[in-house]
Amino acid sequence: MIAEGMKAMVNGSSAIRAMFEEGKKLAEKYGAENVYDFSLGNPNVPAPEAVKEAICSIARDEDPLMVHGYMNNSGYEDVRGAIADHLNGLYGTDYAAKNITMTVGAAGGMNVFFKALLNPGDEVITFSPFFVEYRSYVGNYGGKLVEVPAVEGTFAPDAEALKAAVTEKTRAVILNSPNNPTGAVYSAADLEAIAAALREKEEEYGAPIYIFSDEPYREIAYDGVEVPWVPSFYDDTVVGYSYSKSLSLPGERIGYLVLPNKMEGFEEFASAVNIATRVLGFVNAPSLMQRVVARCLDEKTDVEFYDGNRKLLTEALGAYGYTFTEPKGAFYLWLKTPESDEAAFVNKAKEKHLLLVSGKGFGLAGWVRIAYCVSRQTVENALPAFKELAEEYGLLK
Repeated sequence: MIAEGMKAMVNGSSAIRAMFEEGKKLAEKYGAENVYDFSLGNPNVPAPEAVKEAICSIARDEDPLMVHGYMNNSGYEDVRGAIADHLNGLYGTDYAAKNITMTVGAAGGMNVFFKALLNPGDEVITFSPFFVEYRSYVGNYGGKLVEVPAVEGTFAPDAEALKAAVTEKTRAVILNSPNNPTGAVYSAADLEAIAAALREKEEEYGAPIYIFSDEPYREIAYDGVEVPWVPSFYDDTVVGYSYSKSLSLPGERIGYLVLPNKMEGFEEFASAVNIATRVLGFVNAPSLMQRVVARCLDEKTDVEFYDGNRKLLTEALGAYGYTFTEPKGAFYLWLKTPESDEAAFVNKAKEKHLLLVSGKGFGLAGWVRIAYCVSRQTVENALPAFKELAEEYGLLK
């Protein structure tokens, strides 16, 4: 018999993955070209050519015993140093290798952080809607995820609501900008307000409250929108990063944590995340990919491609009468369902081979997420189905 906690997770398995599996079945039945799968944030843009070149060069030229062997649990010293230097050039910081821990993607990094931080019963706050797995990542260590509604319409973080939600049990706040699922990008003013609220609460309770800045979409922003560097606003910030989106490497599971010197308890935290990486069973981030990303720090994904999909989709859906939030970053469209029963809307969409993900799992019912990191052809072919659905709901005037 499996653990009681796992029974709940199995029964509540991710709606994103469930819809993805449903899409594969529909594709087998109707043909992939006739199924419009917007369920999974799986980049359709290939990795830059430099990634392939780095893989081949490292495999051919570097010492295989070093490339494929163990290293410090926090990662190769030279790779961590290269990432620190890269961030220093971008943000005017003074990081060194000791401030970087290589992780098994952003998800692995978040689990390492919570393993190092949380005691059973501790609280972690996030703004809803939020990435569905946050509940599991916090719950893995006996923590409780506290959901604070973002400002509906813009889905900006509400600093006053955050301040009201903080208790003596609050240990951390998760920020995710650019945001999955809304596409919102938090402004400097947003971050200043959050930082002020948390500093007030730190003083009130006499204990640090950490921000975990979850940043897999950092480079994917549109129309010249700036994505601020969160540690510049609040000292007790840990950044979690992944190359899954920026280099289109979701299956390689490679990322890092940034632990700034100014965060309270830095030395103890750096040791704790190193050990957490080992005891969680990761041991270390994938060795080959550590060396690959160190050679590709200036490479970027094709943001223009995602922007083209964004514009095509938003212009069409706007014309069809749908209500949605204009995404400023990431590659998701957050769309309000034209009926209160979002499950019924998702099912009606599925009848037209449109695979959308219910907002309930993201902490906000009455909405769906559309992942437009798909081929241009998929977006174009899906538009008639979206139009038919709009006509059935009387949206198209």
